[in-house]
Amino acid sequence: MTTNSKPNRLIAEKSPYLLQHAHNPVNWYAWSEEAFDTARRENKPIFLSVGYSTCHWCHVMERESFEDEEVADLLNRDYVSIKVDREERPDVDHIYMSICQTMTGHGGWPLTILMTPDHKPFFAGTYLPKEQKFGRVGLMELLDKVAARWKEQPDELVELGEQVLTEHERHDKLASYRGELDEHSLNKAFHQFSYAFDKDYGGFGETPKFPSPHNLSFLLRYAQHTGNQQALEMAEKTLDAMYRGGIYDHVGMGFSRYAVDEKWLVPHFEKMLYDNALLAIAYTEAWQVTGKELYRRIAEQIFTYIARDMTDVGGAFYSAEDADSEGEEGKFYVWDESEVRAILGAKDAAFFNDLYGITPYGNFEGHNIPNLIDINLEAYGIKHDLTEQELEQRASELRAKLFTAREQRVHPHKDDKILTSWNGLMIAALAKAGQAFGEAKYTELAQRAETFLWNHLRRDDGRLLARYRDRDAAYPGYVDDYAFYVWGLIELYQASFDVQYLQRALTLNQDMIDLFWDEERGGLFFYGSDGEQLIAKPKEVYDGAIPSGNSIAAHNWVRLARLTGESRLEDYSAKQFKVFGGLVVQYPTGYSALLSSLLYASGTTKEIVIVGHRDDPQTDQFIRAVQAGFRPNTVVILKDEGQSAIADIVHYIRDYTLVDGKPAVYVCEHFACQAPVTRLDDLKALLN
Repeated sequence: MTTNSKPNRLIAEKSPYLLQHAHNPVNWYAWSEEAFDTARRENKPIFLSVGYSTCHWCHVMERESFEDEEVADLLNRDYVSIKVDREERPDVDHIYMSICQTMTGHGGWPLTILMTPDHKPFFAGTYLPKEQKFGRVGLMELLDKVAARWKEQPDELVELGEQVLTEHERHDKLASYRGELDEHSLNKAFHQFSYAFDKDYGGFGETPKFPSPHNLSFLLRYAQHTGNQQALEMAEKTLDAMYRGGIYDHVGMGFSRYAVDEKWLVPHFEKMLYDNALLAIAYTEAWQVTGKELYRRIAEQIFTYIARDMTDVGGAFYSAEDADSEGEEGKFYVWDESEVRAILGAKDAAFFNDLYGITPYGNFEGHNIPNLIDINLEAYGIKHDLTEQELEQRASELRAKLFTAREQRVHPHKDDKILTSWNGLMIAALAKAGQAFGEAKYTELAQRAETFLWNHLRRDDGRLLARYRDRDAAYPGYVDDYAFYVWGLIELYQASFDVQYLQRALTLNQDMIDLFWDEERGGLFFYGSDGEQLIAKPKEVYDGAIPSGNSIAAHNWVRLARLTGESRLEDYSAKQFKVFGGLVVQYPTGYSALLSSLLYASGTTKEIVIVGHRDDPQTDQFIRAVQAGFRPNTVVILKDEGQSAIADIVHYIRDYTLVDGKPAVYVCEHFACQAPVTRLDDLKALLN
C-alpha cells in the first residue's frame, strides 16, 4: 500500500473526503467537465466512486485498493477516475445510487459506478475488495474485463448504459404516480408500523436498525390525532431502547448512525449531525407529550455534545464524526474493565461496571460498549440506597471522569464542512427545545448558526449555497437546503418572535418554489433549474434516514399559510399530496414525514395571536403556556405592541389589540376564532 508524496488533483478541493484521497496513486478528478472531456478525448470509460469522509467501508476500500499501485495502474491506464463527496453533491449521489438500486436491488457507500463518457452507467455496485472473495467480484478482475470489453465491443456497453437509463426513467416516473392521501393512508401507516414493531427492543423491521426519528414524530402526532395509545407506546419503547443501547454514547453523549443488532447495543460508531438533530426533536416532543424528565435530559445531552464537539467558532455546525480511529472501528468508544478500574478506582468501577454492563470478556470484539440494556434502574438505585436523581448524579460524575480520560485518546476524524441542509435541521431542533423547555440558551445557539448561514451561505443575489468550508462556500443549494433551512427559520420565529426570521422564511420559501417547483406535474425537483443538468432530474419524496425535501416543504407551506394567511402556500401542499399520493399509499411507512404534514393540513389546527409587550411578565406567561405543550398543529404569532413589523407581514392581525390595556390572547381553531382572553387559566382551558 502506498500514498504518493506528490498529490493528485484532489489536493485543490475543500471536501474532507476528497482531500483524504489527495495522496492516492490514482489519478483522481473531481466531478467536472474536465474529467468528462478527458474521457471523450481519450475514449475511456469513467470510474466513478462516491462516498463521504466518515464512511467506514470507504476507508476500507481506499486502504485495499485506492492506495494500491496495481489498482492505480489499471485505473490510470484504462479509465478516467472521478471522486465525489456525496454530502457536497447529493444530486450526483442521488441519481447514481438510485441507478445502483435499480440494477442490483440494494445500495450503500462507497458507491461504485462504471459509465460512458456521456454519463451512461453500465455497472453499479458498492464496496468491492481488491481481489474476489466471499462471492463478491474483485475490483482488479472487474476493471480488467470491462477495459477489454470497452476496447473490443464498446457499442455493447453504450447500449447497456442506454437501457439502464431507460429503466431508470421509468422508475422516476413512478415517483409522480398520482393518488389521494386521506385518513385511510394514515391508518395504514400506523398498522404497518405496528406490524414491523420490535416489541422487545423497539424500532421497526430487521437489523441493521436506524433511528429514523421522523417515524417516531409521526407516531406521536398520530397518537394525539386518534387517541391511539399503542402509537405512543411504540414511540416511547423505541426512544427508551435507543437511549439504553450502545447506539447512544453514554460517556460522551450523542447518537451514532445505526445499530447492527436488534438490541441497539453495537452501533456503526459514526455520528451524523442530521441524526442528532432529528433525535433531539423526537425526544423534545416526547417530553412535551409525557412530561418524562428522561426525554428532556437526553435532548439536552445531545445539545451538550453538539455545542462541545460539533460547533464551529462562527456558530454553525459540523457534519459528522468518523467511526474509525487508529484504523479501527469503534476504538475511541470502547472500554476494557481494567481500564475503567484504573480510572475510577475499585469501588466506583464496580458500581459503574455493574450499571453499564462492563465485563472482563466484553460485549464487542473483546471490549465493552457501555449500555443500560439489561439493567433495572429503579432496582439498582434501591440496591445502592439511591433515589432516581441521586443515581443519575453519581453515574454522571463517573461518566465525566471517564470522558476526561477518553479525551486523551486519538480522536476519530471530524468532517468539519458546514452543510446548509443539516444545519437547518439542527437550528430547528435547538429552536424547538428553546420553546419547549423555556431555555433561551438553545434559541441563542440556533440564532448564531442561522446568522452564519445567512451571512456565509448565500450568494450576492440571495441564492443559497450548499456547503461551506475553509472560507469557501460552494454548490447551488438543493431542495433539502431550502426546505430544512426554512423549517429552522419557522422554528426560530416561533421561539423568539423576531420578525426577521419569518421574513427570511418567506423569502427563501418563494425562492425554492421558483427554482425547484415542477409547473407541469407538481412536486419539487432535487436540484434547481439553475443547477448542472444531469442525466436525470429526480424528485425525492422517500423519508429514509433523513426526511425528504418534498415532505418538509409540504409541512412548511401549511405552517407559513397558517402564520401569514397566504392560502396559496397551502395549495402547494395539497398538490404535493396528490402528486406523490399514489406512491405513498403503496408503502406509507416510507413517507412518514409527508404523512405528518398531511396530519397538520387535514387535522384540527389552532392559530394563536398573543397581543402584548414582549417584556411584560403576563405576555411571557402566555407564551410559556402555549410553547410548553405538544401542539404540532398550532402556530403562534406575537403582536408586540412596541413594534408594527409583524402586522406588515400578517395583515389579518392589524385589528387585534390589548383588552382593557392588558395582554390578550386570540385563539382560532379550525378557522373559527374565540373571544380574546386575558387570564392564564382561561387560556389553558382554551388550549386543552
